[in-house]
Parts: sequence; structure tokens; C-alpha cells
Amino acid sequence: MMKHLLFFAAFVALGSLAGAQENAKKAEDVIRFKEIKYNFGKIKQGVPVNHEFEFTNIGTTPLTIENATASCGCTTPAWPQAPVMAGKNEKIKAGYNAAAPGTFEKSIFVKVKGVDAPVEIRIMGEVVSN
Repeated sequence: MMKHLLFFAAFVALGSLAGAQENAKKAEDVIRFKEIKYNFGKIKQGVPVNHEFEFTNIGTTPLTIENATASCGCTTPAWPQAPVMAGKNEKIKAGYNAAAPGTFEKSIFVKVKGVDAPVEIRIMGEVVSN
């Protein structure tokens, strides 16, 4: 009898976890980027560059960006600190320090409040010596 009770409890617990996963918001339900990749092309070594990724809150409630983290220290993201109202546009700025020559591809992970998985946006290009 005790085995049956434990099995039933485990079954109920797993079932409720699966249901919670189905109800979790997905990033594509609340935020839409105009572009998710940007290629700077050839840029001069030692000259930092920036690009703004425009996005829209396509949800029905205010959207809050909790953070934006870069895949390396050479990339510096900046994001809006205030909530973005439904239907409104805003931007995430991606700065890149072009210190080392060669090609690069860097990611920025944008964490939206209430969404488990971050959205990945990317910058790329080639740093050329002066």
C-alpha cells in the first residue's frame, strides 16, 4: 500500500510540473526584435562600435527586461530600466570594443521578466588593423 501511495504522489508531482511548463510564457509571446543578428562588416581596430536592437512589446502587459548579459567582456549591452508598455518599442544597445584583429561573433542574452529562457541577439564582424 505504501508503494502505491508513493507512486501516486510522484505521479501527481510530475504531472503538476509538466502543467507548469506548458503554462510558462515564451519570449516570442511577449517580445519581438526587428532583427536578432547584426553584422558590423569591417571595423577598425581600437575603434569601439555600437548597434541598437529595436524590439516591440507584443504582449498585453508591461514588459520588463531583467538583464542583458554578454558572452564576453568585450561586449557591453545596455537595456531600458523602465517597463515597456504593451505595443511600444524600445532598444537594447550593444557595444563592442574592437581591440583584437580578426573576425568575431558575440551573443547577448536578454532576460525578460516572467520568461524562463532568455532571447539571444548577436553581433558579428571583422576587426582590421589600421
